[in-house]
Amino acid sequence: MRTRESPRARVVNDQGDGGRRHAAATGAFDLPANLTTKADPALIARDEEHFAAVAASLRQTIADLSDRLAAERRAPGGTGQEALDRDLEVHRLTARLRTLRRFGLDLCLGRMVGADGADPVYVGRLGLTDGAGRRLLVDWRSPVAEPFFGATHANPMGLASRRRYRWTRGRITDYWDEVFTPDGLEGHAALDDQSAFIASLGTSRSPRMRDVLGTIQADQDAVVRAGSQGPLVVDGGPGTGKTVVALHRTAYLLYSDPRLGHHRGGVLFVGPHQPYLAYVSDVLPGLGEEGVLTCTLRDLVPEGAAATVEADPRVAALKASADLVAAVEAAVRFHEEPPARGLTVETPWGDLPLDAADWAEAFEAREPGTPHDEAREQVWEELLAILADRLEDDDVDPDLVREALQRDRQLRAAFARAWPLLEAPDVVADLWSVPAYLRRCAPWLRADEVRLLQRADPRAWTVSDLPLLDAARQRVGDPEAARRQRRHRAGVAAEEERMAGVIDELIATDDSELLLMTSLRHSDLRDALVDRAALPVADRDALAGPFAHVVVDEAQELTDAEWQMLLLRCPSRSLTVVGDRAQARHGFPETWQERLRRVGLGDVRLASLTVNYRTPAEVMAEAEPVIRAVLPDANVPTSVRSSGVPVVHGSVAERDAVLDGWLAAHAEGTACVIGDPAFRATPRVRSLPPELAKGLEFDLVVLVDPEAFGGGVEGAVDRYVAMTRATSQLVVLTSG
Repeated sequence: MRTRESPRARVVNDQGDGGRRHAAATGAFDLPANLTTKADPALIARDEEHFAAVAASLRQTIADLSDRLAAERRAPGGTGQEALDRDLEVHRLTARLRTLRRFGLDLCLGRMVGADGADPVYVGRLGLTDGAGRRLLVDWRSPVAEPFFGATHANPMGLASRRRYRWTRGRITDYWDEVFTPDGLEGHAALDDQSAFIASLGTSRSPRMRDVLGTIQADQDAVVRAGSQGPLVVDGGPGTGKTVVALHRTAYLLYSDPRLGHHRGGVLFVGPHQPYLAYVSDVLPGLGEEGVLTCTLRDLVPEGAAATVEADPRVAALKASADLVAAVEAAVRFHEEPPARGLTVETPWGDLPLDAADWAEAFEAREPGTPHDEAREQVWEELLAILADRLEDDDVDPDLVREALQRDRQLRAAFARAWPLLEAPDVVADLWSVPAYLRRCAPWLRADEVRLLQRADPRAWTVSDLPLLDAARQRVGDPEAARRQRRHRAGVAAEEERMAGVIDELIATDDSELLLMTSLRHSDLRDALVDRAALPVADRDALAGPFAHVVVDEAQELTDAEWQMLLLRCPSRSLTVVGDRAQARHGFPETWQERLRRVGLGDVRLASLTVNYRTPAEVMAEAEPVIRAVLPDANVPTSVRSSGVPVVHGSVAERDAVLDGWLAAHAEGTACVIGDPAFRATPRVRSLPPELAKGLEFDLVVLVDPEAFGGGVEGAVDRYVAMTRATSQLVVLTSG
């Protein structure tokens, strides 16, 4: 096959992407000279014909979507629900257009041929049909596409063969055929020595994770497609694809489970640190999902960004307990105890007594579950009602009574003391600065533990404080919420009054025989004319939840207290928990079921990944003894490939020479120096401490003085994690 340089094969409309078009004359395939046997027209002609149809459909689909998007943007914005629906439709059309323009023909992942001899089914990132309704691509998340990922020789799932494509700049530069039946050999290239997946593992890494949708393996796909009911734990060692599974499962559940759609709570994806989130940020959009919220635990509370690590491990251990988080409830409830003493409120119509029973009745008016600050308005309204009912003069205007009570300084001062407005940081800071308050809220603490938790600056927030701050924020609520509610109600009342004036004017000028305008006096019609949704409301915290499903990666690091932060946001208890007990820096002696049962999760399902697709066997041979020395039962996965490059040991003085030599020999790929804060990162070489390398991968890892990481489980885990970030080569440098 003759090959020549061609532009990226993207299919766009005339106005989009600079007017570039797929060069149909060159076809979809651009196989190199060493793959001439695969370029045989008998092997690829059918694909070329199909891709021509895909290209035509993409052009038409993009043109149609562009027209619909332009029409939506030109349409009147409307108000309330109408405006919301229009914005959602604009977002949906924009997201689909962006995906189609981003990938073009390489939306297609591969094809599968059934043992029944039917036409091939082509699997894509999105579904696509032509103008006649013929299915050109099936969405990878649909049940029809499941055999493409799940078929094995032991269980072909009805397939005769499967073909996976490698795309490079919009053209197919290689493909692999897997045959499951003798009949499947017909019309296929000879089988390769290595599969598409194994071949992809040897490619160079980039600063961002690429989705590996085209090479998802059967064991991984089974986890991706598992149901969303209850908690599912995905346990696997380094290189088993836990993060890949977590990301693809997120996209799959949003597509397949109507209970988890964006309008029903959506999915929250929680990662271990910001370098990890930056690394995986491109995967979900590439899978067609742009509305997933991603964050770290630090992002869940405003104080998280500046929080430091707790210096004293004893304090960190105390704050890791869910019991101490529960003490926040007692800390807030301390400010919700009704006064034991009454008072007398003077009014122009007589003195009104308010005794302890009245205070208690008013405090009980709080609706269950309403945060403290937001419930304050409910208690205040009940208190005013109790006092107003004490007046014996029925001729008094109730509104005048309420105004008088509202202005009474003595009453307002008493109420401010009885039910004060709280700030979440104040609640937690008081625990660390007032020993008697902490003893009252956490009576199980010993005297020495109470002293240990006190600190000179109670607002010097640490990561260990974040679960308590989050619990306090959830329990206290927003101090401005009641004021906003009052403003909203006032806005509704003003709009109702304005609309009533409009109705009166319309009725007064109605000279029709049937006096149709008089029907506007009907209260339901008057209410319908007031668009409450169009009135301004407060912006809500997007990360506050609740979410229909939560995915948490590197979950082995979470303390019991940190789990409470996530469970507060996931009342459905539908979670995907991804982690490796052997990578827990502070140890993980129990089972996943025991750990999750302790934090309040039952009926835990466990899926284990045991095949290491990423880390070469040469690296794992040195990394395994490191973790086995402290965790003999660690789930160390088996590597399926060898890089042919041995682990190199040397001196720290050789660091720059190692990096320079690797950069000179490799035009692509990324490297990382782990454990040397003095090294300054470059565009292709990162510099990270071992705890921030977790979840990432690099072609070359240069590990500096690993023994300096410390002893015990934490030091061994840091060394193990750092070593297993390498996808091609590991170099260990020591000062000795």
